[in-house]
Amino acid sequence: MTVLGGERVVNAEAVALDVRPARLGSRALALGFDICVQAVLALLLLLLTSVTLRALPPSWVDDALFDATWRIAVVIVVLGYPTVIETMTNGRSPGKMVVGLRVIREDGGPIRVRHAFTRSLVGFAIEWPGLLFPLVTWVVSLGTMLGSAQGRRLGDLAAGTIVVHVRRPYPWLHVPPMPPPLAGWAAVADLSAVSDDLALSVRQYLSRAHLLRDPHRSRLRHELASEVSAKTHPSPPPGTPPDAYLSAVLAERRRRAEGALSAGRNLSHQVLLPAEPPGAPIRSASPTPGP
Repeated sequence: MTVLGGERVVNAEAVALDVRPARLGSRALALGFDICVQAVLALLLLLLTSVTLRALPPSWVDDALFDATWRIAVVIVVLGYPTVIETMTNGRSPGKMVVGLRVIREDGGPIRVRHAFTRSLVGFAIEWPGLLFPLVTWVVSLGTMLGSAQGRRLGDLAAGTIVVHVRRPYPWLHVPPMPPPLAGWAAVADLSAVSDDLALSVRQYLSRAHLLRDPHRSRLRHELASEVSAKTHPSPPPGTPPDAYLSAVLAERRRRAEGALSAGRNLSHQVLLPAEPPGAPIRSASPTPGP
């Protein structure tokens, strides 16, 4: 069983999924794109149907056949198309792809045929275009989305799904700078044994330490500090806090990398573009003929 609390999606294992539910604005924009695609598909089907019926013997074609063909085309476009496309793309119709949305189950898993069909059927009958009391059902559907903390429409409630953003804004995470008391020690420390993978782990910890809670934060801090200290010489001054020690190692590696990169660029510039001495005469491309 899945619990949706506030804006968080919590699965049966009580793990909060890192998803951001889509609201009315983004979903309306995605629907607008999907309606355009469905309109083009409807025109193509009607054109194909018209050509096919004209090719049939006149005795076979009557008003009932035209009416049945038209109804089948509408069902294919409005009901069959959303079901097939969302099932094949794991909940991403063309409109949702453009806006950056996806339909998922309440437990965070991908939707199946039954979920896509239920959403399409409720939308077809009640929400859009809405065969049952269109104006009334539109108001009810709109009110349901506005009143839901996750922006869920009637089709989502019936199918047990939720529409979420795929493109999440990722804030810039601050990494602590070099602690001034450790600048002298870091400048002479041997950090060559600290690998890039270990440095990346340190960076990820330092940028997210304020988001972690004890005892997990303390355990991760001491594990990283122990692993880094085994690869650095000499040891930091006694009593250095682990966070300050890790910050000093990371800042010094960054400073040395920037220095090496700058030196490499200067060397390449000197090799590829040798500078002419000041006041050097300009050499002629061809020998100057004698007098």
